[in-house]
Amino acid sequence: MVLIYPVIFTATHDDKDTYLIEIPDIGGATEGYGLLDAYKMAKDYIGNHCYNKANSEIPSSSGIKSIKAEEGEFADAGDTFVSLVDVDLDAFRKIMNNKAIRRNVSIPSWLNQAADEAGLNVSRGLQEALLEKLQIEQ
Repeated sequence: MVLIYPVIFTATHDDKDTYLIEIPDIGGATEGYGLLDAYKMAKDYIGNHCYNKANSEIPSSSGIKSIKAEEGEFADAGDTFVSLVDVDLDAFRKIMNNKAIRRNVSIPSWLNQAADEAGLNVSRGLQEALLEKLQIEQ
């Protein structure tokens, strides 16, 4: 599912080339440094906001013409404009679901030493063993 939201960008013209970002349909704000980073931050904010929501809970998108840059929260901080930002929510969810998490595990000292001597990556070995045990193919 691809989501498209109008986003208000405000260029502050400071030394960091900061853009203040408002996403009215979500009620959220963030910032980026340079226009490319600002666009990426807007996509990331939208993706994170909608990540765990059921499709019926995802906020509706307004038409771009209904969003007035001069009425934005940061309008007085610099030059503002409205642009559409899209997020492929299915791809975003896939990336987030594949993100590694840290788990502490205990193994016997001798097994750890043998793995080190064999040049094995213990984390990868554990992943492979779990995939096999759970009968999951990647």
